[in-house]
Amino acid sequence: MGSGRAGDWAIAGATAAVVLATELSPGQHVPSALDPLGYSLLAASGLVLVARRRFPITTLAVAGACVLTYQALGFTAPAVAFLVAVYAAVRAGHHVATAAVSLVMLAAVPLALLAAADGRLLGEALLQSRDVLPLAWLIAAAAAGEALRQAERRADEAERTREEAARRSADEERLHIARELHDSLTHQISVIKVQAEAAVHLARKRGEQVPESLLAIREAGREAARELRATLETLRDDDRDPVRGLDRVADLVQRVRTTGLDATLTVGGRPRALPAAVDRTGYRIVQESLTNIARHAGAGTASVRIDYRPDALVIRVDDDGRATADTAPVPGVGLLGMRERVTALGGHLQAAPRDEGGFTVRAELPAEQPS
Repeated sequence: MGSGRAGDWAIAGATAAVVLATELSPGQHVPSALDPLGYSLLAASGLVLVARRRFPITTLAVAGACVLTYQALGFTAPAVAFLVAVYAAVRAGHHVATAAVSLVMLAAVPLALLAAADGRLLGEALLQSRDVLPLAWLIAAAAAGEALRQAERRADEAERTREEAARRSADEERLHIARELHDSLTHQISVIKVQAEAAVHLARKRGEQVPESLLAIREAGREAARELRATLETLRDDDRDPVRGLDRVADLVQRVRTTGLDATLTVGGRPRALPAAVDRTGYRIVQESLTNIARHAGAGTASVRIDYRPDALVIRVDDDGRATADTAPVPGVGLLGMRERVTALGGHLQAAPRDEGGFTVRAELPAEQPS
C-alpha cells in the first residue's frame, strides 16, 4: 500500500474515531434499540473519507447522508466527516456541487433533529444544528480546500513553465548545433565538389577518359550540396517566418502540385485557434511529409487530412509511393525531427508503410482551446 493510500486510511480512521469518541462521552447519548445502526453510521461517515480523492462528490453525498441519518436516530455528534468531505470536494474543483450539497445539509440537519425528538420546537432544532454543522466551519473547510487547490495549480503552472523553458533552450541549442554543423559540412562538400568538377574538366580537356569513381564523386557532391541547401533553408526558416501555421498548409499543397504530385487537402471539424506551438508543429509535419514524398517516395498521389477534434489535432499524410508493408522504414533526420516536435508537445506520431502500399504519417497533438 502506497504512502498516499495509507494516509487516506489514517485520516478516515481518525475522523471515525473522533465522531465515535464524541458520541460515547458521558451523558452525550440516551441509549436506544437503534444504537448499533447509529454507531455504524458514525463510523461509516468517517471511513467513507478514504475515497475522497477518487470520488469526492460521492464521498460528500455519502458523508452527508450518514450525518442526517444518525442525527435523526438521536445521535448529536458534530458533522466532522462532512466538513472534511467539503474540503476534499472543493480542493478537487467541484464548487457548484459542493455548494448545492452544503445548502441541502444546512436545511436538512434541523429537520433531522426534529425527527429525533417529539415535541422539539423548530427554533430549538435550529439552535442545536449550529453545533452539529457550524456555518463558520463549513465556510472555513471550503476556503481551505480552495486555497490548497489554487496553490497546487500555481505549483503545476510553475513546473510547466520550467519544462517549457528547458525545452525551448534545448531546441535552440540543437538548432544552433545543426546550423554550425551544416555550415561546416557545406564548406567541406563545396571544396570536394569544386575539386571533382575541376578534375573532370581537366581530364576531358586533355582528351583522357574520366574515371567512373570521379564522376560518382562529382554527382555525390552536387546532390549533397543540394540537400544541405534545402536543410539550411528549413533551419533558417524558423527565424524568417516564426508564425507560419496550419493556415499556410493549402499553399504547401498547391506548391507541391507544381512538381507533378497529385496532392489533395481535406479539413475535418471546425478550424479554430490553436496554441502557437501546436499550430506551427502541425505545419512542419505537413511540410516535412510532403517534402519527403516529393523527393524520395516515387509517389503519384498524396493526401493531407487535418482533423480538428475537441481535445486534439490529428494530421495524416498518405502517399502511394514505393514503400510496402513488409519493408521497415529507415528513420531519417526529417522523421526524427517530426517525432521530437510531436513528443515535446505531449503528442504521438506514427510513421509506417501502408498495407495497400505507400506510406502514412499520422500525428496527434493535444489542442485544448486557449483560455
